[in-house]
Amino acid sequence: MFYKVSVSFHKDYVRVKGDLIEIGIMEKPVNGKANAAIIKQIAKHFGISKSCVRIVVGEKSKDKIVEVVP
Repeated sequence: MFYKVSVSFHKDYVRVKGDLIEIGIMEKPVNGKANAAIIKQIAKHFGISKSCVRIVVGEKSKDKIVEVVP
């Protein structure tokens, strides 16, 4: 399933509303650390492996589209 993701920094939360995920991360967007944190938190929220979550669009943007495969 594909989700639109909206990222906020300096916060720590995950909210899912339909096909929208609002996520807050503490990592800085340097060298892919923020994207790794996003994948980790989404996987933890859904109770799946990190390899089941993939950023499809927006690797360098605060607005992303991710694919979650159970």
